[in-house]
Amino acid sequence: MIALRRHLDRWLFRVGPPETAPIVLGQRRIFVLPTPAGLAFATALLVMLIASINYNLSLGYALVFLLGGVSVASIVHAFRNLLHLSFTPGRAEPVFAGERASFHIVVANHRPARRPALRLTARGTVVPFEIGAGDSADLIVPAVTAGRGWMALGRVRIETTYPLGLIRAWSVLVPEQRCLVYPAPEPTPPPLPEGASRNLGRRTGSAGDDDFAGLRTHQPADSPRHVAWKTLARGGPMLTKQFSGMDGGEIHLDWSTLPAELGTEARLSRMTAWIVAAGQRGLAFSLALPDVRIATGRGSEHSANCLRRLALFGTDAADA
Repeated sequence: MIALRRHLDRWLFRVGPPETAPIVLGQRRIFVLPTPAGLAFATALLVMLIASINYNLSLGYALVFLLGGVSVASIVHAFRNLLHLSFTPGRAEPVFAGERASFHIVVANHRPARRPALRLTARGTVVPFEIGAGDSADLIVPAVTAGRGWMALGRVRIETTYPLGLIRAWSVLVPEQRCLVYPAPEPTPPPLPEGASRNLGRRTGSAGDDDFAGLRTHQPADSPRHVAWKTLARGGPMLTKQFSGMDGGEIHLDWSTLPAELGTEARLSRMTAWIVAAGQRGLAFSLALPDVRIATGRGSEHSANCLRRLALFGTDAADA
């Protein structure tokens, strides 16, 4: 069924592989058909025409032809409401599996006329919008994620029933846009592997030992001397003082050290939770997978690189 629909899309709507930006709607890409209300309107006009012919009503003829002319004019207005619209995919920030991804699409109107009553449909979500003359709109299409890896936006439909709701004009496009989905973190992971707590909270002996750098969440391995007792006494959470010369610890996340009974997805989920925890605590860590090793590092970019490797583990897009 899916293959048949793709074949029909390619043949009828000229929809093929993802298109490079910007995607501009030309005349051959816009299709027009009556809506249910339009069909009912046409039926009513036909009945009025038959009655006018039967009773030879001149005013009846005039009314039928007047309303028919208005309906034909609405076809042109609906068509022009989509003509030459430009679509450019925006950025889709990575998310964890089970979270909601947000695809950004920038729709530009280069015509000196307003484009009202537009609707964009993608992944079962309908986004109504309108664009002013010579303006653009940044649309956000939410989509629920399931598995890890790349998730493409896929087939997008843009449509309008402007101005009377009698005619529906629409077009189909496939923007070249995708979102990276990380594995879902394990809800209750075990503590970080040994090595994170051996040096955690010790001084490095550098010149900045006495420079207070801020507070962070207290960990069981932290020294009691570094606990922010004043904050705790005021009813606040238990926090640990950080100094510019304090060593944040270093851990090594190794695929081979995980329990043998864990499956692939469970291993990825646990390592994801560990990477998130290490990033929140400011720890330096390295990552070893069966197909790649990432050297020790810290920071958001290092965490994102490791999470990307986990998301694409075992796929052909691992190096994409």
